[in-house]
Amino acid sequence: MQHNIHFQNEQKKVTVGENENPSEVMNVTNSPVLFGCRTGICGTCLVNVLEGADNIVPSSEDEKEILEIMAPDYPNARLMCQVKLQGDIKVEYIGK
Repeated sequence: MQHNIHFQNEQKKVTVGENENPSEVMNVTNSPVLFGCRTGICGTCLVNVLEGADNIVPSSEDEKEILEIMAPDYPNARLMCQVKLQGDIKVEYIGK
C-alpha cells in the first residue's frame, strides 16, 4: 500500500510505500521539506498537518517535548523525520 504526502501551495505530492521512511523518500524526490539532524531535535523538518493527522502514528514523548517548544501554536505539528504514515496527509512546511 502507498500513502501520499500533499504539500499546501505546491503542485507536488510525494508517494511513500508502506515500509518506506517518509523522510528518505522526501529527500530523494526533492520535496519542499528540508531535513537536518533526522533525530527529531533540530526542527528543520517541522510541518503543520492540515489533513490526515489521524493517518500518522502518534508522537513519541520525546517528539511531543520538542513540538511543545518549537511549535506551541500548531496543535497538529509534527517532525517529518519522526513520522510513520498509515494513510494520506496534507502538510504545510513550517520548519526553520
